[in-house]
Parts: sequence; C-alpha cells; structure tokens
Amino acid sequence: MSKINNVAIVGGTHGNEFSGVYLINKWQQHPQLIARPSLKVETVFANPKAHGENKRYIDADLNRQFSASNLADFSLANYEQSRAKALHQQLGPKSKPNMDLVIDLHNTTSNMGPTLILLEQTPFYKQLAAYVTMQMPEAVVFLDEPEEDMSNHRFLASCGKYGVLIEVGPQPQSVLRQDVLEQMEQMTGHILDFVELHNQQDLPELPKQVEAFLYLDSIKLPLNDKGERLAMVHSNVQDNDYQPINTGDPIFRTFMGEDICYQGEKTVYPAFINEAAYYDNDLAMSLMDKIVLEIEQ
Repeated sequence: MSKINNVAIVGGTHGNEFSGVYLINKWQQHPQLIARPSLKVETVFANPKAHGENKRYIDADLNRQFSASNLADFSLANYEQSRAKALHQQLGPKSKPNMDLVIDLHNTTSNMGPTLILLEQTPFYKQLAAYVTMQMPEAVVFLDEPEEDMSNHRFLASCGKYGVLIEVGPQPQSVLRQDVLEQMEQMTGHILDFVELHNQQDLPELPKQVEAFLYLDSIKLPLNDKGERLAMVHSNVQDNDYQPINTGDPIFRTFMGEDICYQGEKTVYPAFINEAAYYDNDLAMSLMDKIVLEIEQ
C-alpha cells in the first residue's frame, strides 16, 4: 500500500459538537502534538458559522453534502452546500484528492464510547482498525453502509483518498466532557501513529481478527397518521449501544405504557440510540450486524 503523506483532521463539521472544535483549536496552537515525521498534518474547522451560532448546521447537515452529484450541482448553494464545495476543493477533489487521509471528529449524545467509523473494508482500513483496538481496547469499530461508488458517498471524510470518522459519546450538544474529549484525542493520536508506522513499514504484529459492527438500517420512532410520536426508546435499550436486541425484546414504550417489541428475525446491535440530532427525522437508532474482520498481515 502506498504511503500516506497528507492528513487533514477536521473538527466542527457539526457546529454544536464541541470536542472536535476545541481539539482543533488546541492543535492549531500546539501543532507539535499531532506532528509525525513522515506526515504533513493540517487542521480544518469545517463549519465555523454553525459553531458561532451554536447550531448543528445553518441550512442543511454539512456531513450529507459530499456526493458527487451534489458537489457538481451549483444550484445547491445554501450555506452548507456551498461550504461543502469549498471543502471538497481543499480536501479533494475525489477524483484526485489533495488529502490521503481525512479524519473527521464527531460527538454523539448516544452512549457509543470511542467509536472508529470506517468508510470501506479494504486492507488499509482493516489494519487501522486492528491497530487502534490493540492500543485502545475500549474502542468500537463501526463499518458504514458500503457504497459501490465512493464518489457517491455523502460524508465529508469521503473527500480524501481514505477517510474515517471518530464518533465519541455520550456528550450532550453544545457542552464539553473531559472523558469524551480525551478519548477523541487519544484515538486521533493512535490513528496518526498507525499511519506513521504504515509509512515506515514498521507495523507491529496485529490481531488476526477484529470484531466490528456493520450498519444495516435505521428505524424510526413510532408515529401516528399525523406524524406525531406515539412512543419513546425503551429503557431496556437506552444507553445500551452495541448490546444485542433479540426478536421479541421491547424497543419502544408508548406514552400509554405499552411495550413495542422488535420483530426482526435475527439478533441486531443498536447504535446512535436516541441521538438528539436525529429527532429531526424521528430516527430512534441504527441497527447493526456483528461481524469479524480478517486482518491481512
């Protein structure tokens, strides 16, 4: 695999996710903390306007604007759509990226701990996952929904040759938590260390297998014909990200006190449980499959 030369660490893609914003500020003032001998590491503040207004976004979710079709459509010109085009030119373009690796920093209100989100399952990503989990056993590996054509991926991280997201929670919107910020900083450091070792062809012996969670689907809160919510996430599920849900397990509780149970045929593992930012779309959680990644040495 070719060397990684240029790395961008992005914070503030969502303006009210504070850990990445404050880490970017820290690293801009102390760049030696993220410096590695073989790398050129840049920091990027993705959505300063939204952060200044203490909002997730101004007009649209910035982290959903990076598909090739959206980037090529200049009639899409609200604040985030325009910002995405500028960031794409800075980090990409996808056809020949300026950045070999984009690390996008995020917080979640869900109890997901330090989660490494991978956009693909190529050998580079799998070795990265193995190294990070070896150094940070509490880390969880999350595999995003696969795209046949990565140019159609909507996430900011897809602008680079490689892209990952660091998602750490639980952290309420527009606040800081020491443990969450430090986990984000720690995982970022491990990723940079991995890339440096990768470039020097000096990786340690990695685990042969790594447990990971593969995105399957998202489910909504129960709604009536008027689009009004009928139920909330069940207390048995709340805060239990990555814990199994079996057929017949309660997943929602109606406001009248009745349980709504999971009817799927296979065991699934939830993530982004009751994420505050997803209430706009009435999303309750993502459902994952648990898989094992085989690591090429």
